[in-house]
Amino acid sequence: MPKVSVIVPIYNVEQYLDEALRSLSRQTLDDMEFVLVNDGSKDSSLEIMKRWAADDPRFVIIDKENGGYGKAMNVGLDRATGEYIGILEPDDFVLLDMFEDLYKVAHENDLDFVKADFFRFTTNDESGDMNLYYNHLDKSDSYYGRVVNPSMDPVLTKFIMNTWSGIYKRSFLNDNNIRHHETPGASFQDNGFFWLTFVYAKRAMFIRRPYYMNRRDNPNSSVNNRGKVYAMNQEYDYIRHQIRRRLGPEVWDRFKYYFFLKRFHNYMFTYQRIAPEFYTEYSVRIGEEFKRAKRLGEIDESLFTDLEKKKMLLLMTKPEAYPARFAPKKTAAPASSSSADSSAASSAPVYVTPSALKAEKRLQEIENSTTWKVGKAVMYVPTHAKEAIKKARKQQKK
Repeated sequence: MPKVSVIVPIYNVEQYLDEALRSLSRQTLDDMEFVLVNDGSKDSSLEIMKRWAADDPRFVIIDKENGGYGKAMNVGLDRATGEYIGILEPDDFVLLDMFEDLYKVAHENDLDFVKADFFRFTTNDESGDMNLYYNHLDKSDSYYGRVVNPSMDPVLTKFIMNTWSGIYKRSFLNDNNIRHHETPGASFQDNGFFWLTFVYAKRAMFIRRPYYMNRRDNPNSSVNNRGKVYAMNQEYDYIRHQIRRRLGPEVWDRFKYYFFLKRFHNYMFTYQRIAPEFYTEYSVRIGEEFKRAKRLGEIDESLFTDLEKKKMLLLMTKPEAYPARFAPKKTAAPASSSSADSSAASSAPVYVTPSALKAEKRLQEIENSTTWKVGKAVMYVPTHAKEAIKKARKQQKK
């Protein structure tokens, strides 16, 4: 049995795929498998996969007709044989020791899952330099490095949402039938996967180190599809139904307030990407959903900021007036290829600061390793990050 199986759902990403697969091929963890699910790509993605698989038996290709992100992920989960499961979006890449470090923590502590901090990045087309943003999963900095029980602590769902910066015990996923919602296209189905892992997991850990590199400048990212106006609403209807049906009213009552906080944040994110002609009807839709939730006692206003409470009240009372007052004036930067970061509406990613100096040291350690020196480097400390760190050091000395 491999220690970690990494699932890569792939659809028309020829521009970035080599970089993603190269970062897998050079992982320092021994005994891995990489499950590449080709979801009906029409570009050269399949040829790229075959080239990697021909040289490295750890790469396993599943070639299927297009069925959407959720279906591709579920096919990969059913095929994977590893003790733990990782996920790599095909336009992202990972640091060379990500899976070795996370597997060691997960295995030694018998975790259902472990997640780490991550970087978001954009690349300068002319210079090739990376603009690097460090994202802390836990902004309170109080949960890192200890075993926690997400199924009994709903506040953990406030952490930045993603499914790819960690690994999950495969038996945990299978025993609890944790899979992705199979809706057409890439319609934020990983939100449901996130919620199911948290309501079921009894042993988890969060690591205060960044390993995963999440691209923010892919113009073909699904979050830029303005036609998917109600995809997030449909996903959260599904999540609510799943928690109530599977786990009953006691668990739902434990999580419902944080569920609607996250739902609200994701709806605010949706406003950032849909076309302005949908603003009014989308406001009405949100207002109706939250009025119903308030009648059912599913909203705790104390969890919301004052501004969020003002927005929510206006959506519930005068939704037609909401766009003129609060609708975005411009489109936000794209997020991950399949998910919305629930905190995106309330806090922007933090540019590299003095608190990230440890991350710089970590990257330098990797650069100096033997694995790093073999072939072309997969990761480096970007020029912009170095400049920011130098400025931070100067400020500290003053």
